[in-house]
Amino acid sequence: MKDELQVGFVGNPNCGKTTLFNAYTGAKLKVANWPGVTVDKKEGAMKYHNHKFKLVDLPGTYSLTSYTMEEKLTRQYILEDDVDVIIDVVDASNLERNLYLTLQLIELGKPVILALNMMDIVEERGMEIDLHRLPEMLGIPAIPVSARKKKGLDILMHAVAHHNDKKMDNNLEHHHDIIEESKSSKHPHKHHKEFTVVYSDEIEDKIDMVSERLLETDPEIENVRWHAIKLLEWDEEIRKKYPVDLSGIINRSFETDIINQKYDFIEEIIEEVVVNKSKKEAATDKIDKVLTNQYLGMPIFFGVMALIFFLTFSVGDAVKGIFEVVLEVFSGLVLNFLVSAGTGELLTSLIVNGIIAGVGGILTFLPNIFILFLALAFLEDSGYMARVAYVMDGLMSKIGLSGRSFIPMLLGFGCSVPAVLASRTLENPKDRRRTIFITPFMSCSAKIPVYVLFAGMFFGEYASLAAFSMYVIGLLVGVLSAFGMHLFEKKQTRFAGNLLIELPEYKAPNARSILIYVWEKVKDYLTKAGTTIFVASIVIWFILNIGPSGMVDDMSKSFGAMIGRLLVPILEPAGLGLWQISVSLISGLAAKEIVVSSFSVLFGIANINSAEGMNSLVQILRPLGFGTLNAYALMIFTLLYTPCAAAMGVIARELKSTKWTLFTLLFQLGIAWLAATLVYQIGSLFL
Repeated sequence: MKDELQVGFVGNPNCGKTTLFNAYTGAKLKVANWPGVTVDKKEGAMKYHNHKFKLVDLPGTYSLTSYTMEEKLTRQYILEDDVDVIIDVVDASNLERNLYLTLQLIELGKPVILALNMMDIVEERGMEIDLHRLPEMLGIPAIPVSARKKKGLDILMHAVAHHNDKKMDNNLEHHHDIIEESKSSKHPHKHHKEFTVVYSDEIEDKIDMVSERLLETDPEIENVRWHAIKLLEWDEEIRKKYPVDLSGIINRSFETDIINQKYDFIEEIIEEVVVNKSKKEAATDKIDKVLTNQYLGMPIFFGVMALIFFLTFSVGDAVKGIFEVVLEVFSGLVLNFLVSAGTGELLTSLIVNGIIAGVGGILTFLPNIFILFLALAFLEDSGYMARVAYVMDGLMSKIGLSGRSFIPMLLGFGCSVPAVLASRTLENPKDRRRTIFITPFMSCSAKIPVYVLFAGMFFGEYASLAAFSMYVIGLLVGVLSAFGMHLFEKKQTRFAGNLLIELPEYKAPNARSILIYVWEKVKDYLTKAGTTIFVASIVIWFILNIGPSGMVDDMSKSFGAMIGRLLVPILEPAGLGLWQISVSLISGLAAKEIVVSSFSVLFGIANINSAEGMNSLVQILRPLGFGTLNAYALMIFTLLYTPCAAAMGVIARELKSTKWTLFTLLFQLGIAWLAATLVYQIGSLFL
């Protein structure tokens, strides 16, 4: 046995791979009950007794015939990397659907261990799985586990440690062995004793002939049978890699035949190993009759989101008061300490009015951020988010996209970076590009401080409604933009294909998974406050306190004011014609939260999110002609304009094109200016 075994976690989306991986490694990878969560391979390490394992969590895939980027990554890893054992994680409550990938992995010729996850759901349904017969029919170990409850983990690793050199168990038994020996079959080999999946005589004959040609071309080829099957399926990658002459053997693709015969065998397995399959109707089906209803699905989704943002503001604002008091006391203590220590006025101003005002002002929004992510984590882990993509498929198809494009858009409510990465789940490159264009229009958590501040200052009891409208507007702008691109590309007015997406079981959210997810988001927020926003607050303070003649007492004579005034003529039609707003929006390109900290520094308000601080800012802005309509235009501009530097970096990496990256940047700036201008100009006619 090698000093360290490399173990790959493979399975369908939503089968619990990442949860199982986390249980072993202690990794805090995101776990969600919908497709597209893992878009790259993740690595971890563990020890089991005297054995060392390198564990790799791979993106979910339904088969080894890859179409999407993450499916290609999984296949590439299995074929090319030095993987010693494959743990095939399956949803035991949906065994029939999961076994297709299992059969493909077994054919690959590498050691495979079947991890029967979600056995608790099997028991809840009154079902049973014959754990003796299943390994006999598949020829591989089948270990029942519960990733969420951490049951069966030691047994699974024991199986990995002791089966890493076995491609097939010795107890492979099929009831249909006698068929091969009957006179009706003329095939010369007893393949039922050798292989898990045996096809019709016609296909088996062709597999043998193709195998001979392959061995003539490359005598060292590994697992010649799998390669022969892929050539029969006309697999593009394998045909390029092994351009053998198959004239006289293959005159068409046998992919459909092979798929159908695999599913015939799967039906046989299910019939023999699953007991009481339809004894109890899943609660999921009953709930889906309402939540995925053609007429109720979309209104329910918007109602759920409205409730989330109502809680984000009502409960979040109540808790936020504690943070404001703490910040105010801390700021006062620091100021008194600096004064008593004889610190210079300049340095005191930098620390109190620059760093504490900028970073501290952002930290007071932490309760709002926490509640938002807690609610989204609950919806994801329960299985509801996948239904949203299904419900939205009808609308998305009308703009030339699949309902699957809605998944990155939903992720965009949290952060644009993983949302852009999730576009890899789309097969069509043009769909992927259009999805990347519109995803930043979704209202990420970094924009919440702007909504909380300006909605709270100018909309009073309707603050939560004003903020929720940002999420609706973001969706509408994204949808309309995609439709415009769709028409410009002169495609059909309807998406050509049907949505194929996993609708997982509804389940009680796992507390550990939710806490991991929320903590990671909160940690990211705090990290950003301690790095990006910290540096930005210092930079903003300097450009606002230094001018052509050196240090200035009047910010209007600073370099910051000079830069801001250059943009005033452009932003004035949108109701944003103050140089301070221009500076804050420029700073927001680093991180959207900095828009708020910039206002804090620009107007010298230490605790800008407190009732006193917000009232002070209103008293400053109103005489400058900045009222409710201006505030709403600013919220819209912040919602739609170019995303943060981190998101733009990911967009550039995913698009792999300077031209399209620049187009994305300018397109989003243009849309933001146009939307804010329309709102302000039309609103000015009535207000």
